[in-house]
Amino acid sequence: MLSKVILESNIVQSVKLLDNADNILITSHISPDGDAIGSSLGLFHMLKNLGKSVKVMVPNRYPSFFNWMPGIENVIVMEENKAESVKIFKESDLIFCLDYNSFDRVNGMKPLLETSKSKIILIDHHLNPNIKADVIISHPNISSTSELVFRFLCRMGYYPEITLETAQCIYTGMMTDTGGFTYNSNDPEIYTIIKLLLEKGVDKDDIYRKVFNTYSESRLRMLGYCLNKMEILNDCNTALITLTLDEQKQFNYSIGDTEGFVNIPLQIENINRSVFLREDKDKIKLSFRSQGDIPVNTIAELFGGGGHKNAAGGESYTSMENTILKLKEILQTN
Repeated sequence: MLSKVILESNIVQSVKLLDNADNILITSHISPDGDAIGSSLGLFHMLKNLGKSVKVMVPNRYPSFFNWMPGIENVIVMEENKAESVKIFKESDLIFCLDYNSFDRVNGMKPLLETSKSKIILIDHHLNPNIKADVIISHPNISSTSELVFRFLCRMGYYPEITLETAQCIYTGMMTDTGGFTYNSNDPEIYTIIKLLLEKGVDKDDIYRKVFNTYSESRLRMLGYCLNKMEILNDCNTALITLTLDEQKQFNYSIGDTEGFVNIPLQIENINRSVFLREDKDKIKLSFRSQGDIPVNTIAELFGGGGHKNAAGGESYTSMENTILKLKEILQTN
């Protein structure tokens, strides 16, 4: 049996909102990862099977290694379909906000969410939710939003109706947001959930291959390049990896190609923190990872971000050089 993490009042209110909803919209954050896509599509399949009219929307394009996921063709990318997206928001009477705690994390969808008259259900596992919602299901101690969606469906009594497609999506989100269950994954109930998903027919080995073993040759060469110029800060047991826009062009960078880069330096003895800095058109994206009791979310907060103790992210709106200087100063005192 799973613990009843989600409050009964939240379940009761969610059931009422779902019963009264004609057009449901599921949204997730910018640069959607496996948990964003997995939780969204997992919920999508269940609501569709319950006879609901449902749409899924993300702010921008997701990595191509999620193209195999059942229902992925239904995901609307707002950046590529702005007029359609605005229309969908206007027609929706219930909106799910999955895997984000602030409208600042949804880019172009922000003004549409802020002005929407729809009812809102938030399901998320990040700290300090800052969204005015009718139902807030926020549990930072849970490994992933996909796990929360599974618990949400089970609490409403829908486990028997969970299909293989729903289970595959939820498992993908749980797997990717824990680095293949290598961090934030010590709760025994995670493995109870995995058992329940396997009983729905999930092939976990096949999902792992589809997500982690379908990269391009150029992606592997880019990884080798990054590791070759990796900087080790021995005095604070930290590794830094950087990648500029020009360097990305050298290796024909595609969305998602750097997924997992930040985890690799943690394989080095005595390295307990790793930071990956990737230059975008208008900012520097920082990804933080750590091991054991070493927190990185507090550092990410100094870059306008946040996350979990061992996995977090932030952004910098100055140059790569200045960002590295600021980061090194912070690392020396944290």
